[in-house]
Amino acid sequence: MVENVIILGSGPAGLTAAIYTGRDGLAPVVVSGTTAGGQLLLTTTVENFPGFPDGIYGSQLIDLMRKQAEKFGAKFVDGDATAVDFKSRPFKVQVGDNTYEALSVIIATGASARWLGIESEKKFIGRGVSSCATCDAPFFKDKNVIVVGGGDTAMEDSIFLTQFANSVTVVHRRDSLRASKIMQDRAFSNPKIKFIWNSVVEEILGDKKVEGVKLRNVVSNEITEMKIDGVFVAIGYLPNTAIFKGQVALDEAGYVIAKDEVKTDVDGVFVAGDVSDKIYKQAITAAGSGTKAALAVRAYLAELKYAGK
Repeated sequence: MVENVIILGSGPAGLTAAIYTGRDGLAPVVVSGTTAGGQLLLTTTVENFPGFPDGIYGSQLIDLMRKQAEKFGAKFVDGDATAVDFKSRPFKVQVGDNTYEALSVIIATGASARWLGIESEKKFIGRGVSSCATCDAPFFKDKNVIVVGGGDTAMEDSIFLTQFANSVTVVHRRDSLRASKIMQDRAFSNPKIKFIWNSVVEEILGDKKVEGVKLRNVVSNEITEMKIDGVFVAIGYLPNTAIFKGQVALDEAGYVIAKDEVKTDVDGVFVAGDVSDKIYKQAITAAGSGTKAALAVRAYLAELKYAGK
């Protein structure tokens, strides 16, 4: 059976696209991925998604969006897409041993935060460890936090956090920053921002929430402990695009290149959310792009129908 549209991913972008295409009667097939829900599942309370004045758990928001998509006829395939073929038509998507075919595809596989890779980090994600300052900064009002990283994102996060936190300490494994000069100048001139050089986070300490960190100096190997209320990891993101190499155009960082906001270089293959967004990375912007991709699919399928294809 050839589907009208296959949506790859079930975060805010994919689920919004599923709601819209489902409501249009296109019976979308959503390949949810083994990390269904995306980055929203790594935060606890979401306070900046419109319509929830008291906030809502990330997992609850994803669950509600999925139920809404199912209400409009979306079908879900639990698992990861392991291969795609956008060179022939209909397009093909491999999920385990099964192959699905469709007239159109929306790529909404998101981007994964780069983490420190230490065991204690996992324990505290959503309980003092975050990869999204713009999402979680308000939870750290008058608290003391660290930001791990030395690039533009780390400096932007540090500066933003000073609007809420009592103090922000940048922990960087080198003795100089990789950030652009203008971002360095802004960070260095901010009285709330301090720096710890040549150091890495060895362990995150606490019981039910973050209470401190162990830092290791990479030059002397000296271990020090630091009391802290939050750890913001700002060492970049990895777009989830491995299976799309050679199928659609990607930039040097691996993000899907979008033209007219949601179109790829393959006619009939569209993109939404953080898999092509290197700047905003918010649930609401991802949902907005999912809407645009869905409307673009509707127009594309209408054109196919008129053309008799």
